[in-house]
Amino acid sequence: MKKYWLIQGYDSLTKIYERRVEGSHLTENQVQPMLMTLAAKAGLTFDEIVGAFAKRRTKTRNDLLKVQRDGPGLRFTCGENPYFIAIYS
Repeated sequence: MKKYWLIQGYDSLTKIYERRVEGSHLTENQVQPMLMTLAAKAGLTFDEIVGAFAKRRTKTRNDLLKVQRDGPGLRFTCGENPYFIAIYS
């Protein structure tokens, strides 16, 4: 049975994006920056994007593009609102 990445984007509870991609087409290391890019494009200002890449413990820094790994499987989330999820199954 083939494995897939299910990629979804939400604005609050409203789904704004969904796509299934064959598991062999994306690695775990590719999925994380992809989620960051989707979250940035969907709702961040230029200043918020710069802050997401600034050094920790600086005034400029924010965690708006921090990728979280949820649960025991491959499930990642990124963003606040809108936010994106990638689930490998």
